[in-house]
Amino acid sequence: MSLKIVVGAGGTGVATAELLAAQGDRVRLVTRRGGGPTHPLLDRVALDAASTSDLVTVIEGATTIFNCAAPPYDQWHTHSTALASAVLRAAIVSQVDYVMLGNLYGYGLVDVPMTEDLPLRPHTRKGVLRADIWNEAKAAFDAGRVRVTEVRASDFIGRGATSVFTRIAGPRILARRPVWFPADLDAPHSWTGTVDTARALIAAAAGDGAWGLPWHAPTNAPMSVRQLSAAFASCAGAPEPTLHRMPGWVLHAVGCVSPVVRELPEMQYQLQRPFILDSSRMQRKFGVTPTPLAEILSDGLVDGQSRASLRM
Repeated sequence: MSLKIVVGAGGTGVATAELLAAQGDRVRLVTRRGGGPTHPLLDRVALDAASTSDLVTVIEGATTIFNCAAPPYDQWHTHSTALASAVLRAAIVSQVDYVMLGNLYGYGLVDVPMTEDLPLRPHTRKGVLRADIWNEAKAAFDAGRVRVTEVRASDFIGRGATSVFTRIAGPRILARRPVWFPADLDAPHSWTGTVDTARALIAAAAGDGAWGLPWHAPTNAPMSVRQLSAAFASCAGAPEPTLHRMPGWVLHAVGCVSPVVRELPEMQYQLQRPFILDSSRMQRKFGVTPTPLAEILSDGLVDGQSRASLRM
Protein backbone atom coordinates (compact mmCIF):
# COMPACT_ATOMS: atom_id res chain seq x y z
CA MET A 1 0.00 0.00 0.00
CA SER A 2 1.65 3.23 -1.16
CA LEU A 3 0.86 6.83 -0.28
CA LYS A 4 -0.31 9.23 -3.01
CA ILE A 5 -0.85 12.97 -2.73
CA VAL A 6 -3.61 14.69 -4.70
CA VAL A 7 -3.64 18.49 -4.75
CA GLY A 8 -6.99 20.05 -5.65
CA ALA A 9 -10.57 18.88 -5.18
CA GLY A 10 -12.15 19.85 -8.47
CA GLY A 11 -13.93 17.20 -10.50
CA THR A 12 -10.74 15.50 -11.70
CA GLY A 13 -8.91 15.84 -8.38
CA VAL A 14 -11.75 14.20 -6.45
CA ALA A 15 -12.07 11.43 -9.05
CA THR A 16 -8.32 10.80 -8.89
CA ALA A 17 -8.36 10.57 -5.10
CA GLU A 18 -11.36 8.24 -5.13
CA LEU A 19 -9.90 5.94 -7.79
CA LEU A 20 -6.56 5.71 -5.97
CA ALA A 21 -8.28 4.87 -2.69
CA ALA A 22 -10.50 2.31 -4.43
CA GLN A 23 -7.42 0.49 -5.74
CA GLY A 24 -5.97 0.30 -2.22
CA ASP A 25 -3.62 3.28 -2.05
CA ARG A 26 -3.51 5.62 0.91
CA VAL A 27 -4.37 9.13 -0.26
CA ARG A 28 -3.90 12.60 1.14
CA LEU A 29 -6.17 15.09 -0.58
CA VAL A 30 -4.78 18.61 -0.17
CA THR A 31 -7.09 21.62 -0.48
CA ARG A 32 -7.25 25.06 1.08
CA ARG A 33 -10.27 24.16 3.21
CA GLY A 34 -9.67 20.47 3.74
CA GLY A 35 -12.78 19.41 1.82
CA GLY A 36 -13.42 16.39 -0.35
CA PRO A 37 -14.95 12.92 -0.29
CA THR A 38 -14.75 10.43 2.55
CA HIS A 39 -13.04 7.04 2.35
CA PRO A 40 -11.22 4.91 4.94
CA LEU A 41 -7.96 5.29 2.99
CA LEU A 42 -8.34 9.02 2.27
CA ASP A 43 -7.18 11.83 4.52
CA ARG A 44 -8.30 15.38 3.77
CA VAL A 45 -5.66 17.99 4.51
CA ALA A 46 -6.27 21.75 4.76
CA LEU A 47 -3.19 23.45 3.35
CA ASP A 48 -2.16 26.13 0.86
CA ALA A 49 -0.25 24.18 -1.79
CA ALA A 50 1.44 27.39 -2.91
CA SER A 51 3.63 27.02 0.20
CA THR A 52 6.40 24.60 -0.77
CA SER A 53 7.59 24.12 2.81
CA ASP A 54 4.11 23.22 4.08
CA LEU A 55 3.50 20.88 1.16
CA VAL A 56 6.80 19.07 1.74
CA THR A 57 5.64 18.05 5.22
CA VAL A 58 2.47 16.51 3.74
CA ILE A 59 4.36 14.68 0.99
CA GLU A 60 6.63 12.84 3.41
CA GLY A 61 6.42 9.10 2.72
CA ALA A 62 4.57 9.47 -0.58
CA THR A 63 5.57 8.02 -3.94
CA THR A 64 3.60 10.31 -6.26
CA ILE A 65 1.99 13.73 -6.20
CA PHE A 66 -0.87 14.54 -8.57
CA ASN A 67 -1.38 18.26 -9.15
CA CYS A 68 -5.02 18.80 -10.11
CA ALA A 69 -5.29 22.25 -8.56
CA ALA A 70 -6.08 25.50 -10.33
CA PRO A 71 -6.81 28.98 -9.00
CA PRO A 72 -10.21 30.57 -9.63
CA TYR A 73 -10.45 31.46 -13.29
CA ASP A 74 -10.21 35.19 -12.67
CA GLN A 75 -7.02 34.67 -10.63
CA TRP A 76 -5.07 32.63 -13.17
CA HIS A 77 -2.74 35.48 -14.07
CA THR A 78 -1.73 36.16 -10.50
CA HIS A 79 -1.73 32.68 -8.93
CA SER A 80 -1.33 29.82 -11.43
CA THR A 81 2.42 30.04 -12.05
CA ALA A 82 3.27 30.43 -8.37
CA LEU A 83 1.07 27.47 -7.43
CA ALA A 84 2.53 25.18 -10.09
CA SER A 85 6.10 26.19 -9.27
CA ALA A 86 5.54 25.53 -5.57
CA VAL A 87 4.23 22.01 -6.22
CA LEU A 88 7.10 21.31 -8.62
CA ARG A 89 9.66 22.43 -6.01
CA ALA A 90 8.00 20.26 -3.38
CA ALA A 91 8.19 17.24 -5.69
CA ILE A 92 11.87 17.91 -6.36
CA VAL A 93 12.73 18.35 -2.68
CA SER A 94 10.78 15.25 -1.69
CA GLN A 95 12.00 13.19 -4.68
CA VAL A 96 8.52 11.95 -5.58
CA ASP A 97 7.04 11.41 -9.02
CA TYR A 98 5.06 14.39 -10.25
CA VAL A 99 1.92 14.10 -12.42
CA MET A 100 0.31 17.31 -13.68
CA LEU A 101 -3.20 17.96 -14.93
CA GLY A 102 -3.00 20.31 -17.91
CA ASN A 103 -5.18 21.60 -20.73
CA LEU A 104 -4.90 22.60 -24.39
CA TYR A 105 -4.34 26.33 -24.01
CA GLY A 106 -0.62 26.05 -24.77
CA TYR A 107 -1.14 24.83 -28.34
CA GLY A 108 -2.68 28.12 -29.35
CA LEU A 109 -4.65 28.56 -32.56
CA VAL A 110 -4.34 25.41 -34.69
CA ASP A 111 -6.17 24.10 -37.76
CA VAL A 112 -5.56 20.39 -37.21
CA PRO A 113 -6.51 17.85 -34.53
CA MET A 114 -4.22 18.38 -31.55
CA THR A 115 -1.67 15.66 -30.86
CA GLU A 116 1.10 15.61 -28.27
CA ASP A 117 3.65 16.28 -31.03
CA LEU A 118 2.33 19.77 -31.74
CA PRO A 119 4.64 22.54 -30.54
CA LEU A 120 3.39 24.87 -27.84
CA ARG A 121 2.66 28.16 -29.60
CA PRO A 122 0.23 30.01 -27.36
CA HIS A 123 -1.29 33.28 -28.48
CA THR A 124 -3.25 34.12 -25.31
CA ARG A 125 -2.13 35.08 -21.80
CA LYS A 126 -3.57 31.90 -20.33
CA GLY A 127 -1.93 29.85 -23.04
CA VAL A 128 1.45 31.38 -22.26
CA LEU A 129 0.98 30.58 -18.56
CA ARG A 130 0.07 26.99 -19.32
CA ALA A 131 3.03 26.53 -21.65
CA ASP A 132 5.39 28.09 -19.11
CA ILE A 133 4.19 25.72 -16.41
CA TRP A 134 4.94 22.68 -18.56
CA ASN A 135 8.24 24.05 -19.82
CA GLU A 136 9.47 24.65 -16.25
CA ALA A 137 8.57 21.10 -15.25
CA LYS A 138 10.08 19.63 -18.42
CA ALA A 139 13.33 21.52 -17.79
CA ALA A 140 13.51 20.00 -14.30
CA PHE A 141 12.98 16.56 -15.81
CA ASP A 142 15.64 17.12 -18.47
CA ALA A 143 18.05 18.15 -15.71
CA GLY A 144 17.39 14.89 -13.86
CA ARG A 145 15.78 16.63 -10.89
CA VAL A 146 12.33 14.98 -11.00
CA ARG A 147 10.19 12.52 -12.96
CA VAL A 148 7.27 14.46 -14.37
CA THR A 149 4.47 14.01 -16.87
CA GLU A 150 1.38 16.02 -17.84
CA VAL A 151 -2.08 14.81 -18.89
CA ARG A 152 -3.93 17.38 -20.98
CA ALA A 153 -7.71 17.46 -21.28
CA SER A 154 -10.24 19.45 -23.27
CA ASP A 155 -13.36 21.09 -21.82
CA PHE A 156 -14.68 18.99 -18.97
CA ILE A 157 -18.01 17.20 -18.79
CA GLY A 158 -19.28 14.59 -16.36
CA ARG A 159 -18.90 14.16 -12.62
CA GLY A 160 -17.95 17.38 -10.87
CA ALA A 161 -17.07 19.08 -14.15
CA THR A 162 -16.68 22.83 -14.39
CA SER A 163 -16.66 24.24 -17.90
CA VAL A 164 -18.49 26.73 -20.05
CA PHE A 165 -20.93 24.00 -21.05
CA THR A 166 -21.67 22.82 -17.50
CA ARG A 167 -22.02 26.38 -16.25
CA ILE A 168 -24.08 27.90 -19.06
CA ALA A 169 -25.84 25.19 -21.06
CA GLY A 170 -26.39 22.43 -18.51
CA PRO A 171 -28.50 24.37 -15.98
CA ARG A 172 -30.72 25.90 -18.65
CA ILE A 173 -31.29 22.54 -20.33
CA LEU A 174 -32.32 21.05 -16.98
CA ALA A 175 -34.62 24.03 -16.40
CA ARG A 176 -36.12 23.47 -19.89
CA ARG A 177 -35.19 26.98 -20.94
CA PRO A 178 -33.59 28.23 -24.18
CA VAL A 179 -29.79 28.23 -24.18
CA TRP A 180 -27.75 31.21 -25.32
CA PHE A 181 -24.24 29.85 -25.75
CA PRO A 182 -21.07 31.73 -26.81
CA ALA A 183 -19.98 29.42 -29.61
CA ASP A 184 -20.42 28.27 -33.17
CA LEU A 185 -23.15 25.81 -32.26
CA ASP A 186 -22.25 23.40 -35.07
CA ALA A 187 -18.44 23.39 -34.93
CA PRO A 188 -16.96 20.04 -33.85
CA HIS A 189 -15.45 20.25 -30.36
CA SER A 190 -13.78 17.75 -28.04
CA TRP A 191 -15.23 17.21 -24.56
CA THR A 192 -13.32 15.20 -21.94
CA GLY A 193 -14.80 13.35 -18.97
CA THR A 194 -13.38 14.19 -15.55
CA VAL A 195 -13.19 10.55 -14.48
CA ASP A 196 -11.51 9.54 -17.74
CA THR A 197 -8.91 12.21 -17.08
CA ALA A 198 -8.36 10.84 -13.58
CA ARG A 199 -7.89 7.37 -15.03
CA ALA A 200 -5.31 8.77 -17.45
CA LEU A 201 -3.40 10.53 -14.65
CA ILE A 202 -3.16 7.29 -12.69
CA ALA A 203 -2.19 5.25 -15.76
CA ALA A 204 0.56 7.69 -16.68
CA ALA A 205 1.94 7.58 -13.14
CA ALA A 206 2.03 3.79 -13.13
CA GLY A 207 3.17 3.12 -16.69
CA ASP A 208 6.62 2.94 -18.18
CA GLY A 209 7.55 5.53 -20.75
CA ALA A 210 5.30 8.33 -19.54
CA TRP A 211 7.94 10.51 -17.90
CA GLY A 212 9.08 13.70 -19.57
CA LEU A 213 6.19 13.63 -22.04
CA PRO A 214 2.69 15.11 -22.27
CA TRP A 215 -0.34 12.85 -22.81
CA HIS A 216 -3.89 13.54 -23.90
CA ALA A 217 -6.71 12.26 -21.74
CA PRO A 218 -8.98 9.71 -23.48
CA THR A 219 -11.67 11.69 -25.24
CA ASN A 220 -14.64 10.67 -27.37
CA ALA A 221 -15.13 11.79 -30.97
CA PRO A 222 -15.83 15.53 -31.22
CA MET A 223 -19.38 16.82 -31.00
CA SER A 224 -20.85 20.23 -31.64
CA VAL A 225 -22.48 22.17 -28.84
CA ARG A 226 -25.82 21.44 -30.47
CA GLN A 227 -25.15 17.68 -30.49
CA LEU A 228 -23.82 17.65 -26.92
CA SER A 229 -26.82 19.64 -25.70
CA ALA A 230 -29.21 17.16 -27.30
CA ALA A 231 -27.33 14.24 -25.75
CA PHE A 232 -27.33 15.93 -22.34
CA ALA A 233 -31.07 16.59 -22.56
CA SER A 234 -31.72 12.97 -23.52
CA CYS A 235 -29.75 11.70 -20.50
CA ALA A 236 -31.66 14.10 -18.24
CA GLY A 237 -35.06 13.19 -19.65
CA ALA A 238 -35.51 16.79 -20.79
CA PRO A 239 -36.87 17.95 -24.15
CA GLU A 240 -34.38 18.74 -26.88
CA PRO A 241 -33.22 22.26 -26.10
CA THR A 242 -33.53 25.39 -28.18
CA LEU A 243 -30.09 26.87 -28.75
CA HIS A 244 -29.06 30.36 -29.82
CA ARG A 245 -25.60 31.67 -30.52
CA MET A 246 -24.72 34.30 -27.92
CA PRO A 247 -23.40 37.48 -29.56
CA GLY A 248 -19.90 38.47 -28.52
CA TRP A 249 -21.07 41.82 -27.19
CA VAL A 250 -23.28 40.05 -24.64
CA LEU A 251 -20.30 38.12 -23.26
CA HIS A 252 -18.31 41.33 -22.99
CA ALA A 253 -21.22 43.11 -21.31
CA VAL A 254 -21.67 40.40 -18.69
CA GLY A 255 -17.91 40.49 -18.14
CA CYS A 256 -18.26 44.07 -16.94
CA VAL A 257 -19.95 42.78 -13.79
CA SER A 258 -18.54 39.24 -13.55
CA PRO A 259 -14.77 38.75 -13.06
CA VAL A 260 -15.01 35.12 -14.21
CA VAL A 261 -16.98 35.88 -17.38
CA ARG A 262 -14.51 38.69 -18.09
CA GLU A 263 -11.88 35.99 -18.64
CA LEU A 264 -13.87 34.07 -21.27
CA PRO A 265 -13.49 36.20 -24.43
CA GLU A 266 -9.75 35.55 -24.54
CA MET A 267 -10.39 31.83 -25.05
CA GLN A 268 -13.33 32.19 -27.44
CA TYR A 269 -11.25 30.93 -30.37
CA GLN A 270 -11.72 27.41 -28.98
CA LEU A 271 -15.49 27.62 -29.39
CA GLN A 272 -15.76 29.52 -32.65
CA ARG A 273 -14.08 26.95 -34.91
CA PRO A 274 -13.29 23.20 -34.91
CA PHE A 275 -11.37 22.31 -31.74
CA ILE A 276 -10.38 18.65 -31.78
CA LEU A 277 -8.24 16.62 -29.39
CA ASP A 278 -6.53 13.43 -30.58
CA SER A 279 -6.05 11.05 -27.64
CA SER A 280 -5.04 7.99 -29.65
CA ARG A 281 -1.49 7.92 -28.24
CA MET A 282 -2.72 7.57 -24.66
CA GLN A 283 -5.20 4.91 -25.72
CA ARG A 284 -2.55 2.88 -27.54
CA LYS A 285 0.16 3.24 -24.91
CA PHE A 286 -1.83 2.69 -21.73
CA GLY A 287 -5.10 1.13 -22.93
CA VAL A 288 -7.19 3.87 -21.30
CA THR A 289 -10.17 4.46 -23.55
CA PRO A 290 -12.94 7.04 -23.20
CA THR A 291 -16.14 6.16 -21.39
CA PRO A 292 -19.21 6.30 -23.68
CA LEU A 293 -20.63 9.80 -23.78
CA ALA A 294 -24.03 8.88 -22.35
CA GLU A 295 -22.36 7.32 -19.30
CA ILE A 296 -20.22 10.40 -18.74
CA LEU A 297 -23.22 12.72 -18.93
CA SER A 298 -25.43 10.51 -16.76
CA ASP A 299 -22.69 10.25 -14.14
CA GLY A 300 -22.46 14.03 -14.05
CA LEU A 301 -26.22 14.34 -13.65
CA VAL A 302 -26.32 11.95 -10.71
CA ASP A 303 -23.38 13.75 -9.10
CA GLY A 304 -24.94 17.16 -9.62
CA GLN A 305 -28.34 16.10 -8.28
CA SER A 306 -26.70 14.51 -5.23
CA ARG A 307 -24.76 17.66 -4.43
CA ALA A 308 -27.87 19.78 -4.95
CA SER A 309 -29.87 17.62 -2.55
CA LEU A 310 -27.20 17.98 0.12
CA ARG A 311 -27.56 21.77 -0.03
CA MET A 312 -31.32 21.66 0.50
